[in-house]
Amino acid sequence: MVNHILASSYRTSAPRGIRNLAWGILATLLSVFWTAISALLAALFAALRMPHAVTLVSRGWGGGIIRVCGIKVHLEGLENIAGLKSYILVANHQSFFDIFALAAYLPGEPRFVAKKELLRIPVIGYALQHSGHVIIDRESGGKAIRKAIESIRAGFNICVFAEGRRFNDNRIHEFNDGGAWLAILTKLPAVPMAISGSGALFPRGAKVVRPGGQMRMTIGRPIATTGMKSGDRTELTRKLEEAVRATFAKVV
Repeated sequence: MVNHILASSYRTSAPRGIRNLAWGILATLLSVFWTAISALLAALFAALRMPHAVTLVSRGWGGGIIRVCGIKVHLEGLENIAGLKSYILVANHQSFFDIFALAAYLPGEPRFVAKKELLRIPVIGYALQHSGHVIIDRESGGKAIRKAIESIRAGFNICVFAEGRRFNDNRIHEFNDGGAWLAILTKLPAVPMAISGSGALFPRGAKVVRPGGQMRMTIGRPIATTGMKSGDRTELTRKLEEAVRATFAKVV
């Protein structure tokens, strides 16, 4: 993980200019191509029931996009998850680069909570459904929980973007209680993570990447869920949101 710990100063904005626009167009095209290749490989390994190989593909996919876009990723707080076998990571969400960076640099084998609409995407949908990711369908919430438990038993860590969608306005928005609910039901620690800077790299609605920028991901201290009940999810959600807000405020 040579790209994620940097001593240089941190800025949240991405460089602008004609040269960077040309770089961004090329990087976007290469990223789309690399995503197609990676999706095919991930789907193949998923069909062969080789989830650990899917993890390696995901790391190469996310890391490849980050490198071609020239993004520097600062990852802090690894000591807070050292020794944890499994956990529920609960983070804010600014852009697709959050997913790329988590897939590439988060220790262990991360899997994401994804909306069922993603299953409609050819190849990618198949890979998501058959490699340990948790697909959310409000009409069959029990299945999502069973899938999460299966993923956890397989040794995966579940990543939840608690705001429900991407926001690139450099603010933390109200958290949904899904991540807290999942942590309580699986009796796993809930780990807050603050993500900053990625919104400037690929804003919501953008067609071209803004290359050459930086982003930061800061892992907070785990919150134990032992003894908690479903009714405690609102309080746990509040604690997670406060932890993310406090960390976010320190770096922007």
